[in-house]
Parts: sequence; C-alpha cells; structure tokens
Amino acid sequence: MKLITRDTDYAARALIFMASTKGETVTVSTLVSKLRIPRPFLRQILQALNKDGILKSYKGSGGGFRLALPPEKIFLTDLMKIFQGALKLNECIFKKKVCPNKNLCPLRSKISSIEENVISQLNSITIASLLRIR
Repeated sequence: MKLITRDTDYAARALIFMASTKGETVTVSTLVSKLRIPRPFLRQILQALNKDGILKSYKGSGGGFRLALPPEKIFLTDLMKIFQGALKLNECIFKKKVCPNKNLCPLRSKISSIEENVISQLNSITIASLLRIR
C-alpha cells in the first residue's frame, strides 16, 4: 500500500513550486523543466487541480496556472482526495465482501486508531508548511 501516490506527489511538488513564485502565472513548460515531471502526467494533474478549484488556468500569451487558494488553505489531504480518494487503511473486506467479523475483530479497532492518527497528522500538512521545509 502506498500512502502517497505518484499523482499526489507530483501535485504537491507543482503546488509548492507555484507557491514559491508568490502569485505569478507558471507555464507547464516551466514546471516540466524545473520539476522534471513528464508533461503528459503534469498536464492531467494540473487540469484536475484546476477543475477542483485549487488552481486557476489562464489561456493565451502569458498563460499558465496560478494558485486559486492561499498555500495555507491547500492541505495534503485535499490532494489525496482528488487523486486517491478517501484514505482508508482498514476496509474490512474479505473476498470482495464486508468481513463477517467486522464488529468483533480486535485488529480492526487497533487499525482504526492508527488510521485516525495518520489522518490527523496528514490534515496538518499544508502547501505552506511544505514550502517552509523546502
């Protein structure tokens, strides 16, 4: 299981770079060059972020992308939801059906506690906080 997928990683890297430009419009070519992310993947990621209101796109000469939200309002969990869906460490699935021991399972409560802790930690990570680490 991967906690962070490639698309989420690429999205975070692109947003951190954009946040560092302090509101400038950034072209796809610049992002590809600076971040070394393959253009086809990056274009899809930027389009998804634009669709979900995290980026604004500008067409024509001088066009590109810009953050639609302040970096402190963009959470890693937002990106994870867009590219990965809701984080679930414990799905309680057995042979493609809900496990019949779901309500009695001692492991489920332990895994659920870990999941809550992980989600809480991830909810504290913003693009602004990652920019400060950089």
